[in-house]
Formats: sequence, structure tokens, C-alpha cells
Amino acid sequence: MTGSNDQSTGRVHVNDVVIRFNGKQGEVTALDRTQLTLEPGTFTALIGPSGCGKSTLMNAIAGFVAPAEGVITLDGRPITGPSPEVGVIFQQYALFPWFTALGNVRFGLKQFGLSKREEIDRARAALDEVGLGRHADKYPQQLSGGMKQRVAIARTFATGARVLLMDEPFGALDAQTRLVMHDLLLNVWRKHGATVLFVTHDVDEALLLADDVRVMSQAPGRLIRHYEMTQPRPRALSRSGSDLLTIREDILGLLRPPLDTLAELTA
Repeated sequence: MTGSNDQSTGRVHVNDVVIRFNGKQGEVTALDRTQLTLEPGTFTALIGPSGCGKSTLMNAIAGFVAPAEGVITLDGRPITGPSPEVGVIFQQYALFPWFTALGNVRFGLKQFGLSKREEIDRARAALDEVGLGRHADKYPQQLSGGMKQRVAIARTFATGARVLLMDEPFGALDAQTRLVMHDLLLNVWRKHGATVLFVTHDVDEALLLADDVRVMSQAPGRLIRHYEMTQPRPRALSRSGSDLLTIREDILGLLRPPLDTLAELTA
């Protein structure tokens, strides 16, 4: 795996971005005018109600979706499409079932024109780092959910991506496995210094992992609150960490749908 990223690179700036889609009833605003800066090497969690535009914003930063207005830049250069400098990890792993764990990580390195030996060495180093060195020759169907997500993390960090976008990456895992994955992710992130945007609907997960927590409104999505997390890691949501519990209750209050929406849902 490559060494730590240059801490002066990986700065993402979302400048007055609006994203619209064509829906059945006409044009729909998925993301309202949004300003966001991700500083190099920081870990930001993005949280909000379902359908608020969290994944839309992430996909725009990944270069998968073009803004209708505004611009998104990486280190001052506009993002106009997918780039090896921006890695993406999804909830459903996105592994090729016909490749082994080693083959899946090697696939992510094909774009760099490395020799076969270099590909294998970097892929094995990446798998060793996430604790899967002994499982390099197993296929995805032979791996647990947590192990599959480790392969996805190894594949992304092996490329040396400066920005890592994660869309509900641990949402399909059981509670105990999620805690293990939290520790693993933080350890790998600290080593490589990538800029992380972590999309989640889990308030506790956001508070335990992130340097910054950004909260989005109901659709059309816009950023409505920013929390700077100064508490040292590892964090715990307990009475001794009452400031975290206060932030947790604040965020939960922001996420609750308005009374008129609740009336519609229960009618």
C-alpha cells in the first residue's frame, strides 16, 4: 500500500452547488444551494433523514453527478468526472465475485500501469493492513460481510486516493462487526491521511468517528448544522461523555420530521 498522503492535498470545496433531476412531476431539486469545505486529512460525517440528498452530494463529489449550478473542486481544480484521486466505498461492497480478495484489490490498481509484481505487492500490503492477508485467495462468497468491506477499504486505500467517500459503508453489518470496522477504518485513515466524507443515517456512528458532523435538512437537502468534534478518540456515548449525549439529542431533534409530515405518515 502506498504511504501517507501529502497532508496539503485532498481539499474539497463545494461552492454554491445545486443538483436537480427530472422526475415524474417535472424537475426536482435534490440538493439545494450548498457550501461545504473538506480540509485535507479530516474526517467528516454527513447525516440527515432518508432522501435528503446525502448520497447525491457524495455522488457529485465523486464526479458521478454534475451540478446544475455551482462547482466542486479538488485542490482548486473542478471535478468534472470520476478520478483515481477520489475513492468511493458503498454499502454493498461492489466486489467482483469472479475475483479473489487479492484480485479485487489488484483491479483497483490496473489504472496506474504497474507491473504485475507491483500490483500484487501493493494489493497484498493493503490486505495485510486490514487484517486479511491470510484470506487473499478467497472469493467474495467465502467472506463475511465485514471481511468484504475490508477488501473494499483495502482496494480504495491501495490506490493512494486523496479523498475517500463512504456511503453507509457499515449499514449492512451487525452491531459488533460495525464497532470492529470503526476501529479498523480509523487506524487506516490515520496512517494514510485521506480526506474522508462518511455518509450515514446513524447519529451514534457519526459522533464516534468524525472530526466534523454535518447535518442535512429534509429534501430538498441543505446543510443546516455543523458540529466540531473536539472530544479525543476513542469516544463513548455514556454519562461521563455528557457533551456527546447533548449533541446527540440536538441532532436527533433536527432529524425528526415536522408535525405536518408525521400526520401525513400516520394518516
